Formats: sequence, structure tokens, C-alpha cells
Amino acid sequence: MATSSEDELEREQSVAVSNVVAEDNDGVTFKDLGVNDVLCEACESLKWTAPTKIQKEAIPVALQGKDVIGLAETGSGKTGAFAIPILQALLENPQRHFALILTPTRELAYQISEQFEALGGGMGVKTAVIVGGMDMMSQALTLAKKPHIIIATPGRLLDHLSNTKGFNLKALKFLVMDEADRILNMDFEVEVDKILKVIPRERRTYLFSATMTQKVQKLQRASLKDPARVEVSNKFKTVDSLQQYYIFIPLKFKDVYLLYLLNEMAGNSFMVFCATCAGTMRTALMLRNLGLSVVPLHGQMSQNKRLAALTKFRAKNRSILISTDVASRGLDIPHVDVVINLDIPTHSKDYIHRVGRTARAGRSGKAITFVSQYDVELYQRIEFLLGKKLPLYKTEEAEVMTMEERVAEARRIANMEMKDLSEKKGKKRKGGLGDDEDDTENAVGVRKRLKGGKKRRK
Repeated sequence: MATSSEDELEREQSVAVSNVVAEDNDGVTFKDLGVNDVLCEACESLKWTAPTKIQKEAIPVALQGKDVIGLAETGSGKTGAFAIPILQALLENPQRHFALILTPTRELAYQISEQFEALGGGMGVKTAVIVGGMDMMSQALTLAKKPHIIIATPGRLLDHLSNTKGFNLKALKFLVMDEADRILNMDFEVEVDKILKVIPRERRTYLFSATMTQKVQKLQRASLKDPARVEVSNKFKTVDSLQQYYIFIPLKFKDVYLLYLLNEMAGNSFMVFCATCAGTMRTALMLRNLGLSVVPLHGQMSQNKRLAALTKFRAKNRSILISTDVASRGLDIPHVDVVINLDIPTHSKDYIHRVGRTARAGRSGKAITFVSQYDVELYQRIEFLLGKKLPLYKTEEAEVMTMEERVAEARRIANMEMKDLSEKKGKKRKGGLGDDEDDTENAVGVRKRLKGGKKRRK
């Protein structure tokens, strides 16, 4: 497990290194920033050859003991910028419950944990991931072992602070809020306020965010003392190696055009973003019915299944990941070639995060956004944010429409399967069992059952 996570980390860092050091290669090393030898060796073993822009700015300030507010775009090496100072302080003054990292999504929490373990593995650093969707009891046992670093989503952490006997954060020395804008946008404000009340005031706080919103400014005033502001990029931008296009189509033909694109670019690895959990399930089932290897990822799946879906996609067992915005932030899957926005994001800033899943590590990538007759205004906002007009992706309408019947049939079966799944879920709830059957992985057999059912009725 460690080796695969190290490989991923190595790739993630190379994103930032290739993007940033190429522009600004002034020969600065981690040692020049004041990082100690143990961590310099750990960085070398991960092939982190040179610090990224955000790391160059943030690490020296953090090592001086100041609070930091860091603004940097996605894929800029933010995790390293707070992990290195925390691990260095931990080496100088070892203690349990040393740092708390709050993140908006569960997947990002696991990714940050992998980075801490890869960097601090040689020092015996223990981390705990405390997120929803997992068993409270086993998490309570992990917390009883008093890990050094706790990586958590705000809701579940608050559950443990309220209900787990003997668990408190009174000795905490560091608090990090990663993707702070998203934490607050997901209405975690109340939870964050409660957490701030039960942790010591004498601590160091790092706040990292891709964008500076009014809510983030309010949180900064509430939780940081005289912070150093580190800004790498204050304008919204996408990397130059990313080719962006749009397709203007009627809403009812979205699925047909999606199949056309997946067939036309077969052999690539895709991430398809939908607006809702139900839309994600329906699209995944429809594409499975058409014989494509698809895996869904959304917020209503159990945590184990979310992790399993990501693992399958990362290992290239599945070439298409259909997802809601749960996967648009922070996740580092280097081999994504094409991002398709099946549903246009309602917040223009989410567009930047979605398309940031491809063209990582200096690779090229494509992003194609479907614009229906109802999405024109939202699309114009995205163009305004990017400050440029995107080109139209050329398609042959006659060729696309030859698939219409196949797609309509697959959609009809997918709708039946969705109904079947929701009925099963309803029965489980009445029966008092857990909702573990909420992933479409199981639905691959539904089609067979439907066909089998017809035969039995005859």
C-alpha cells in the first residue's frame, strides 16, 4: 500500500514541479528553505527535487512560527506546504494529538493521510483518518491510540468530540483547514465554529484555499492571529497544456453525444461529471448497458464503495469514472486524459476544479463541456471567469444520430434498474438493515435478473 501511495505522491509532486519550477527555476532547494535533513531525505526519496511556488513562499514563514493563509490553485503542491512544517515541529517536540487537518471531502482526507505517511514514515508518524461513512467504534479505537496527526471531515470529528469518551484536542498544536472555501460552502460553518471553541487558542493555524471568499475572510479573522498571506495565483487559470472545448446540443441528445465522444476517443481514460447523485447512477447504468467499463462515484455511496471505485479507476481496471463534484477537488489521478462536463457546473469556480483533474504532471489533456439550450448563461459565466472564448468541438451530427436508438434502449433499461435499486433500498430501510446496497456495482446483475424474471414469468 505504501509504495503505491508513494508513486501517486511522486506523480502529484511532479505536477507542481513541472508546472512551477519550469517557470521559476532559481535553484532553491528544501534545505535552503530551512527544512531539516531528515525531511530533506524524505523529500528526496519521493523524488521531490525542488519546492513548488507555494512551498517556497509558505514553508519559511511557517517555520518561523507564524500563522499562514495560503491561496493557490489546484495541483500546486499545497499539501507539502503545510505537511513539511508540521512534521519538522513534531520532530523537535514529539507529542500525541499534535495536528488536526480539516478537509471538505473524505477522499481528500485519505490522500492527505497518504502524503503524511510517505513523508513521515521514516520517523514513525502515526496518522488517523476520521471521516463519515466509516464505523465510529473502530475510529474511536484508532483515536484511543493517540495518533500524532488527525485528518478529518468536520462533521464526523465533532461526533467524536461529543460522544467518544476520553477524546479531546486540548493538547493540539497545529490546525490546518485545507480547501477552506469548500468547507464553508458545504455549510460546515457551524461545525467549524464548534471545533474552534474546543481546541487551544495557543496554536498555529494554516488556512489553505483555492479562492478567497467572504466566508474565508470571516474565518480568517476568527481563527488566525496576524497571519502571513501567501498568494501564488490570484486569478483563475487553467494550465496551458489543457485543451478546452464546448459542444452546443439539445438537452435530449446529451447521452447520445456522450456515447459518441467515448467511442471516438476510446483508449483514453475519462472523468465524466454530473450534477446529481441520481444522474451519476443513471449515466453509469446506461453506459454499462452499452458495454462500457464504467465506475460511479457520488456522495450517497458508502465510504468503502467510494474508495473501491477510486481504486478501480486509479488501477486502470475501469477507464471511465462518472462522478459528482465529490471528485472535482484535490483528487490526484494522473492518468486522466479527458474530462467531460455532462452537466455544466452551477458555480463557475467548480469548472476550474473539474478540468484540473486532467493535464496534470505536465501532460496534455482535454476538457469538453456540454452546453444545452438551458445552460447558456452558466456557460457565459465560465468564459468570463476564464477570460477567453472556448472553441467548438467538431462533431458529425449524422454520425452521432446513428446511435440514438441504442442509447434510448440503454436509457430505458437504466431507468428500470434505478427503480429496482430504489425499491430494494426502501425494503432494506423498512427491514432496518444498513444502506450498503447503494452502489451501481451491484446493478450490473440487475439487468440479468430483469431478463431472468421475464423468462420465469413465461
